[in-house]
Amino acid sequence: MKRLARPVGILAALLLTGCGFTPLYGTIDSGSNVNMALSEVYVDPIPERVGYELRNNLLDLFNATGRSDTAAYRLKLYLSGDEEAVVLQPNTAITRYNYQLRAHYDLIPKGGTDAVKSGDVTAFAAYNVAAAPFLYATVTAQRDAQNRAASDIAERIRIDLAVYLRQAAETASR
Repeated sequence: MKRLARPVGILAALLLTGCGFTPLYGTIDSGSNVNMALSEVYVDPIPERVGYELRNNLLDLFNATGRSDTAAYRLKLYLSGDEEAVVLQPNTAITRYNYQLRAHYDLIPKGGTDAVKSGDVTAFAAYNVAAAPFLYATVTAQRDAQNRAASDIAERIRIDLAVYLRQAAETASR
């Protein structure tokens, strides 16, 4: 079975190449790649704790330095989040919340004022409320839900920007 897997993988790669498929993170004709372009995106600071988490996730995913002087693009984000009680006990105690985080982003080229790429991303995360003597557990669960939502949004923004930067680089190399 293992002997068959390698030739099948090579055949699949050849077939995909023949149909015009190019990997998102592969090298472009100009020699650059999407990872290099992402590392040149400066992420503006975002207020509040969830914004701080989101910015750090993006910097990690972009492999960026966090310095604006060497950046080719600036990413500006606007966040809003809210919680909704979803499970009520017969005594009206709330035992579960849904957390929704919404982000709007604008990718602005260095020296420009107009966004070349904008988007809206939403993420959901849920958490349980602990019984009265364990209030710290509820705070921890709430923060964990916020962190998971921020991580999800960061990953989705990375993919959106990678696709845009890949298309822009292919257009420029033609």
